[in-house]
Amino acid sequence: MTDILSPLPGTFYHKPSPDAAPFKAAGEAVAAEDTIGLIEVMKTFIEVKAEAAGTFAGYVAADATPVSAGETLAKLD
Repeated sequence: MTDILSPLPGTFYHKPSPDAAPFKAAGEAVAAEDTIGLIEVMKTFIEVKAEAAGTFAGYVAADATPVSAGETLAKLD
């Protein structure tokens, strides 16, 4: 299992907008560089990308919650 870590502190979002579906759902294929979430820092949104390919196991960090740099956001099988 591979962890996807937060590259910086901020607010983590599973979705590109409040009305949209999450970037990934459990069981979906993930390629390296796929966007799995967004981190908001001072009204700027930074894409969180997978660094490896695999199957998306799920989000660890809740949607719209503060995260720290290095915190696990999601897991890949």
